[in-house]
Amino acid sequence: MPAVTALPEWMYAPRIEGWHADDLDHLLEAPPHTEMLHGAFVFRLFPPPAGNDRLVDALAHALTGQAPAGVEIARETAIRLDTRNRFESDLLATAVAHDPSRTFFTPEQVLLVVEVVSPESAYRDRMVKPRKYAEAGVAHYWRVEEEDSSPVVHAYELDEPTRQYVPTGIHSGELHTTRPFEITLDLNGLGRPRR
Repeated sequence: MPAVTALPEWMYAPRIEGWHADDLDHLLEAPPHTEMLHGAFVFRLFPPPAGNDRLVDALAHALTGQAPAGVEIARETAIRLDTRNRFESDLLATAVAHDPSRTFFTPEQVLLVVEVVSPESAYRDRMVKPRKYAEAGVAHYWRVEEEDSSPVVHAYELDEPTRQYVPTGIHSGELHTTRPFEITLDLNGLGRPRR
């Protein structure tokens, strides 16, 4: 049985109620992609498969090419949902001007969140993040799953009065939508190596 070792000093919360979302800006020792849920750290246990990175790159490129003036597409960027919850999305669209010193966006600044599901992130991307993003007021959420070796986009839109997402479509092959802006994607062509 492996020996039990003490936690690193930086992992001990500075207050009784736990960590605050803004603390992540100052924890240089925290591993990359650390998120926060209800004041507790959430670590990425395993890197996503290489195909996920390729798909995120392809989506980022496609969305950037179709985004209207004033809309930025950002990759692996934090969203500070409230004082105790902060997630890192695979992609997001925002109407806020690029600022290299920015460490997070707030829900009202985010037009669309895209999460590409990996084996390690599946539960969070399907169950936890949609609920928390909706409660915080993020208008659009896409969950991208691989089905039959092709990406499928499960698209959701916020129902403001209930602060819950309602499905707007399950897209395979091609996606066409006008919300949050005009987007047309050849899903079968995304994430495939270029020849």
